[in-house]
Amino acid sequence: MKAVRFHEFGGPEVLKYEDIPEPQLRKDQVMIRVRACALNHLDLWVRKGLPGVKLPHIGGSDIAGDIEAAGEYVTDLKGGQRVLLAPMTFCNHCAECTHGRQSFCRQFSVFGNTQDGGYCELVAVPRVNVIPIPDSCKGLTYEQAASIPLVFLTAWHMLVSRTGIKPGDWVLILGAGSGVGSAAIQIAKLFGATVITTAGDEKKLAKGRELGADFAINHYQQKISEEVKRITGKRGVDIVFEHVGAATWEESMRSLRPGGRLVTCGATSGPEAKFDIRYLFARQLSFLGSYMGNMGDMYEVLDHVFSGRLKPVLDKVFPLKDARAAHEYLERSEQFGKVVLKV
Repeated sequence: MKAVRFHEFGGPEVLKYEDIPEPQLRKDQVMIRVRACALNHLDLWVRKGLPGVKLPHIGGSDIAGDIEAAGEYVTDLKGGQRVLLAPMTFCNHCAECTHGRQSFCRQFSVFGNTQDGGYCELVAVPRVNVIPIPDSCKGLTYEQAASIPLVFLTAWHMLVSRTGIKPGDWVLILGAGSGVGSAAIQIAKLFGATVITTAGDEKKLAKGRELGADFAINHYQQKISEEVKRITGKRGVDIVFEHVGAATWEESMRSLRPGGRLVTCGATSGPEAKFDIRYLFARQLSFLGSYMGNMGDMYEVLDHVFSGRLKPVLDKVFPLKDARAAHEYLERSEQFGKVVLKV
């Protein structure tokens, strides 16, 4: 089968489109014919080199396609069904997994990270990861379906499970043009929040408003915390949705009202951030970490996606053989929404 792999860590040039053997199907697995695989910033970090990644490696966490075959132990699925995959992997038998806390499993990971992902024609995956696309969603393309799992799961877990978002909350969502940012704007509006978002150019700000953002800040031309205070009448926001890291951490913290919550899932601009601890306790702020989500989160957010209340945001589609160009495009931060490989 055709696949895109890298045999060494490095820049986009290490990605190779090549022939490799088809995966072997275990009795407890499902073989998926991949039709589309969306990119995430994780793909870039894995390509550059992360602990636990064995070479050669196939990237790609967000997979949509058709059921090619099912193992002997899998009796509730049939060939040809359209599916998307829950992107996380876990042992499915430890205490955390059996209590629905898969993201706390010691073996928790994601397709395309410590195991091969979806930049290929066929993948063999556990039954628990396979989610059929309802017949009522015939208008949902494979490329749109691949744009859903990781970012909507992550944003839902951050806003719903971690911060307990509620109607009337003011929420600052950084990076409207990112996949997770575009998902978060929709989820926050679904819960009746007032949304302030940020982006680096007017086109992205306009698209953020189209998704439902009430206010938009150009983070290259305006100071985020000052604009937030102006918009909220000096009050500050209840929730800051962080995933940028070092470059925005101080501004995010200063945008919070007393008693506000900052939730973060990433550090795209760097992992180290400094702040005055006295500011943290004197204003009674809460800093929350969030790592993807659990299967319960996955099914909850998909109910809203499949019903049309939340919509995947697709920016650009590349053929699988052009994975290098797709990586280069994502690294330039030109996208609004998801970049997808069509297989």
